[in-house]
This record gives sequence, C-alpha cells and structure tokens, in this order.
Amino acid sequence: MEPIETPAGQAGEDLGALLRCVLSENPGLTQKRIAERAGIPYATLNAWVTGRRGAGGRIASDDLRALADALPPAYPASRVFAAAGRRTPADLDAEREARLLEIYRALDTDQQRALVEMARALAKLPRPRRAG
Repeated sequence: MEPIETPAGQAGEDLGALLRCVLSENPGLTQKRIAERAGIPYATLNAWVTGRRGAGGRIASDDLRALADALPPAYPASRVFAAAGRRTPADLDAEREARLLEIYRALDTDQQRALVEMARALAKLPRPRRAG
C-alpha cells in the first residue's frame, strides 16, 4: 500500500485507509471480527474505517495497540500508530512504571505538577534515530 498524506499533513497512511487495506488484502477478515479481537466496539471501528471519527490524538494508545494486536502480522503497532498520526509508545515495563510511581509519590504537589509538565514536554520531543 502506498503511503498517503494524512489529514495533519504528515507523510504516512491514514488509519481508515490502512484498515480498508487490511480488509481488502484479507478477505476472510471482517470489521466485526477485528473489533471483537481488539475489544473495541464495532461502531467505533467502523467509524475509523469510514473516516467518520478522526484518529489523531483522540484514540487511546491502548485502543491503537489492541487494534494492532488484532491485525495480521503485516500490520505491526508501529504501522497502526503511524497511520493514526502518532508515535508508537514504548512497551510498558512494570518495574520502570513502579519506580516512577514511587518517585512521583515522594514529591510534593508542586514537584508532581512540574514532573507532569516535564513528561508532557518530553513526549513532544522528536525521538532520536537508532543506529543500525
């Protein structure tokens, strides 16, 4: 499938176009089956396919990851997130999350607010390219 311009003007696939491609390349796969596998309401998935509901930042990362897990291997999470115009978040590591939460809980209210703002700013930074 050729990349197309996303509504945000970034090069990449549109989530609806990606899902239509999945369905056309996998005749035995239906919207209903994808929705069931992903644990997403059929109406929501259908709205993504038809473009009645935008992808952008409105779709929860967990829903995009569940969608990727429900699709054939040719459509990994990185491709689904890119189609939604989003960066693929790192896999959740319970130990790192627990350490971060422990640090957060030890902070006072102002420090917690500052940490949240720093995390938001960090999430907006471009990712460094990996060598390889």
